Amino acid sequence: MSRIEMAMEKAAQLRQTGGEAAPTPAEALQPERPFSAATEDRHELRAPVSPQYGKLEPDNPFLVNLYDPHSPAAEEYRKLKSVLVKMTTGETFRNALMVTSALPNEGKSLTAVNLALSLAQELDHTVLLVDADLRRPSVHHYLNVEQGVGFSEVLSGEVGLGEAIIPTGMGKLSIIRSGRTIDNPSELFTAQRTRAIIQELKTRYPDRYIIFDTPPVLPFAESRSLAHLVDGVLFVIMERLASQVNIREALDSLKGCPVLGTIYNAAAVDRADGRYSYYRDYSRGKQAVAP
Repeated sequence: MSRIEMAMEKAAQLRQTGGEAAPTPAEALQPERPFSAATEDRHELRAPVSPQYGKLEPDNPFLVNLYDPHSPAAEEYRKLKSVLVKMTTGETFRNALMVTSALPNEGKSLTAVNLALSLAQELDHTVLLVDADLRRPSVHHYLNVEQGVGFSEVLSGEVGLGEAIIPTGMGKLSIIRSGRTIDNPSELFTAQRTRAIIQELKTRYPDRYIIFDTPPVLPFAESRSLAHLVDGVLFVIMERLASQVNIREALDSLKGCPVLGTIYNAAAVDRADGRYSYYRDYSRGKQAVAP
């Protein structure tokens, strides 16, 4: 049957059924799209954009999942994502995760952003990336959005969660910026309100990962407080930066917390496989290892 004949047949059906066409054989074979509450959520299925900022357009070359998705570094993030999804899904969805390190400048923020971008490309999950480093925030720099109302205002009760969430337009990723810088945020992180907010984030959407980018463990106390509230801790170690003493001390401070594993960052890879120069140039080789 030609397209013209099919159109004529459909028009006849419309006249016979008072305006509602019967499905064609091809349409009848299409399964119905399952309904869920998440379908109506602005984080789901499409790539929603912020009315204020539009689609975010980061230009940082270290966001390899965006700018070099076929690179070895991007593949390492996909491996990390795959391991993480297996570890956190099952009878209980362990969806609240934090990324930290022993010392500053070990790449924990870039790891959090790349991991969130990789997870947001999954079909089954939405992702909320929260900049919980209220002293030296960097997520907004990586994603090229101006600083504004964020996590510090949520924790202090000045705004609600809905006012702080920004859909990025990049897959199913939304973010909460750090908000205004706070000199001593430790008190905020130990408050009962923070515990209630983390619980609300965990349970509001059943398919959503929440990734917290937090300060390094050794200089600051708030990461240790948050580590007791999340479902899992990813610990970033940059090669040749943190000493074994630093690493042991930091991990000791996280005893009793759900440390899922470590991410070895900026690893020097053997030149024989052709990847060494790439990792050295980007300084972002990733590998998940057992805790």
